[in-house]
Amino acid sequence: MLGKSEACRLALLAYLADGHLLLEDVPGVGKTTLARALGSALGGVQKRVQSTSDLLPTDIVGLTVIDPETRSFRFRPGPVFTNVLLVDEINRANPRTQSALLEAMHERSVTVDGVTHVLPKPFFVVATQNPGDFVGTSPLPESQLDRFLVRTSLGYPERATELELLRRGTFDEPDGASPLSIERVIGLQRASAAVRFDDSVAEYVLAIVEASRAHERVAVGVSTRGAMAFGRAARAHALLAGRTFAIPDDVKAVARPVLAHRLRLGSASQGFSVRREESEAIVDDLLRRVRVPV
Repeated sequence: MLGKSEACRLALLAYLADGHLLLEDVPGVGKTTLARALGSALGGVQKRVQSTSDLLPTDIVGLTVIDPETRSFRFRPGPVFTNVLLVDEINRANPRTQSALLEAMHERSVTVDGVTHVLPKPFFVVATQNPGDFVGTSPLPESQLDRFLVRTSLGYPERATELELLRRGTFDEPDGASPLSIERVIGLQRASAAVRFDDSVAEYVLAIVEASRAHERVAVGVSTRGAMAFGRAARAHALLAGRTFAIPDDVKAVARPVLAHRLRLGSASQGFSVRREESEAIVDDLLRRVRVPV
């Protein structure tokens, strides 16, 4: 991903923290390319779902069918039974189908006809989303957004990068490097969870979360689930930096991608980019207001 090192870093951070990633931007800037590259590098099974308005929940989680040979019912798993699930243009799916991912993303299981089926480990959702004011899109509800550990955007590349892409004329194919093994990925996730989190850092995280709930421009602040995700992301950031302990700089580094999409603004801002910029500006304001522990 030429010129998109920060987006790649956030994608890896979300995976290490055992979370999910939402790539939100205009079409054609490389969201799907990043998601596919991430799935190829992380190993395991990768599957893709193209969201459309007629996509059904059973197309995601699977359904019970009759086996003609045994004349009995059996469960046919959907694409959610994978290690890396790419959900392309998630907000083009109808709300019923969007909600089908809720249990899978949070509980790591799905329930069909009263039977609960556990998903493989690790399980990582990478969803791409077009701006909410584009034709044919349905806004993701707050409960769905809260399941994504990190939201980020790619934006248009720098001029030199775009010129290089034009010179090449095509995207490069993967170089054939071996992906990480499932055991290695799970080991890295455990190492991330084991990063030391001192009380002063935990209190700093909570102070930012509490400040979001009292901010004059925020109708609903960060939830308890969001606070826990904030801490997991800070731990993963510390691990990527080569440390076994988290510091306030880790908290500040992940604040925007982890908190901005969890804020419900009190204003009636219109437009995709305006809402995103306003929520990110509020997160920056929270970081200025809350005292950093020494």
